Amino acid sequence: MDENDEINPVALPERPKKDGDALEPRSNREKSKLEKAQKKAQAAKEPKPAPAKKGKVPNVPAAPIDPESMFKEGFLKSVYNEKPSERVITRFPPEPNGFLHIGHSKAIAINFGFARYRHGVCYLRFDDTNPEAEEEKYFTAIEDMIQWLGFTPYKVTYSSDNFDKLYELAEALISKDGAYVCHCTDTEIKLQKGGERGTAGPRYACPHRDRPPEESLTEFRAMKDGKYKPREAFLRMKQDLTDGNPQMWDLAAYRILEKPHHRTGHKWRIYPTYDFTHCLCDSFEDISHSLCTTEFQLSRASYEWLCDAVEVYKPMQREYGRLNLTGTVLSKRKLLKLVEDHHVRGWDDPRLYTLIGLRRRGIPPGAILSFVNELGVSTALTSIQIIRFEQSVRRYLEQTVPRLMLLLDPIPVIIDNLPDDYVEDIELPFSPKDPSFGNHLVPFSKTVYIDRTDFREVDSKDFFRLAPGKSVGLLKVPFPIKATSVEKDEASGLVTAVHADYEKPEDGSAAFKKPKTYIQWVGSSPAHSSPIKAEVRIFNPLFRSENPEAAEGGYLNDINPASEEIYPNAMIEIGLEEIKKRAPWPEEEGEKDVKKGEAGWETVRFQGLRVGYFCMDRDSEGDKVVLNRIVSLKEDAGKGS
Repeated sequence: MDENDEINPVALPERPKKDGDALEPRSNREKSKLEKAQKKAQAAKEPKPAPAKKGKVPNVPAAPIDPESMFKEGFLKSVYNEKPSERVITRFPPEPNGFLHIGHSKAIAINFGFARYRHGVCYLRFDDTNPEAEEEKYFTAIEDMIQWLGFTPYKVTYSSDNFDKLYELAEALISKDGAYVCHCTDTEIKLQKGGERGTAGPRYACPHRDRPPEESLTEFRAMKDGKYKPREAFLRMKQDLTDGNPQMWDLAAYRILEKPHHRTGHKWRIYPTYDFTHCLCDSFEDISHSLCTTEFQLSRASYEWLCDAVEVYKPMQREYGRLNLTGTVLSKRKLLKLVEDHHVRGWDDPRLYTLIGLRRRGIPPGAILSFVNELGVSTALTSIQIIRFEQSVRRYLEQTVPRLMLLLDPIPVIIDNLPDDYVEDIELPFSPKDPSFGNHLVPFSKTVYIDRTDFREVDSKDFFRLAPGKSVGLLKVPFPIKATSVEKDEASGLVTAVHADYEKPEDGSAAFKKPKTYIQWVGSSPAHSSPIKAEVRIFNPLFRSENPEAAEGGYLNDINPASEEIYPNAMIEIGLEEIKKRAPWPEEEGEKDVKKGEAGWETVRFQGLRVGYFCMDRDSEGDKVVLNRIVSLKEDAGKGS
């Protein structure tokens, strides 16, 4: 038993008496029993106090997680303790060959956040060593996303800034007999490493490995000068083939690529590989803590080997578990296929988990950082379901955005006992929990709109909203309405209008029976430009399964045909206009310094009461309002209709 285990007292059996034990006299034992019985009988006659009622646990939101907890504890705390630095310098080194996705948000938060927390700096370094895959739009989008998440790079640098210096170090490495030019084919190189997964036999050296350094130097310069075509020659590092780590099996350092570079033009025909470039650029920038995902854990050996081989400063590399989201795809190749085959609108489609897609969907940058912080940082791979991500976003939005009345499928309610020109201003709070959000006025008139789901032509006991002969409250309107009749389309049988009476007491008294339910509504008042008409896009998961790539026939066969539902005739109350003027909602991270009236459409965020959280889409223009659902509301499982 552990010394910290708690020992609970238990009733022990009476020890059998042995000869010689002192025995209590029989008469005393009988007297004791009689006294106990009398006390028990007396207690039974006395009234027992009523049991205390269990108080209802107040619905108090959980205390927010410390936004810096990921840096104060766990992996990142131990990393700093391993190498305390007066000036922490980190870097975020993306390849500019695609758009960043949700997994990159963790790398951004770790590298930029760790430096900020330790009062250091973080570089944004574009690893632009492959001109065949790089495009200017990716450079722009990556920098934009980092700013959106609330971080400002100390400097924006490029691996290509160091091409001359890297080339000089490559020649120096060759001269030290630390690298050689290889002319083997891809197949031959694989066999030298033991084949696929080491099943083809023992490892063996490339036949060019022992060529004199002078010969390799001549061949390397010939590669640069155009003597060889792509894949006819490589510069390989002379590492340790006996090491059990594949990252020490003579990795490629330079290869030939016949495509002009976006920054250096036609100057170079040879380009350094990631394994040669990364550690040396870290060294050039005096990186104190080189933080990367565990896919590069084996690469730490070659990282340190190369720094030592060319005798430069050696940063400390440490690896954390990457963030993966199930129920979607994040591969650049697969995302490109979805875009090119028009399964989605583009790279910023709100159903994708690219950062530009999440921004267009309305996910606040602070919600993403809060999500990453909640997960914490360790060396384990973090695979999270979409539903958990959405729960985190929902909690964030609950505290930070205003509320408006939104109707997806509106039907008119004509209140027959109100004058045709009746208009009454109703004051509504933007947040029932936070008075600082303020209030606004909406018009209540003879004709109001309600959502079709809030009316039933045939009533039932479990339905508490509007039905013929039943009263219901309109949110914040002083008195309820009672449905009296309906109008229907003869062809479809669909209800086209509901007639009702306003149940205001005729004697002017305020006494009335409070309705069981209040529903949202939008008044019709041309003078107030009410209602505001909108197209609402409800986004559901793009894929049907938790693992689309394992689906029969591939991930394209797993696409959810109902991933987008469009309500073209939705209506929203006029409070939207004030919300637009006061955007962004919330003013946090990369959106906090945006001037009022200049924020992007996606910052116009709100909760549509009983419907979900929404933002405006960039397709909005002029009087056209397009809304995207950010996440649904979290409904209680047992909530009645």
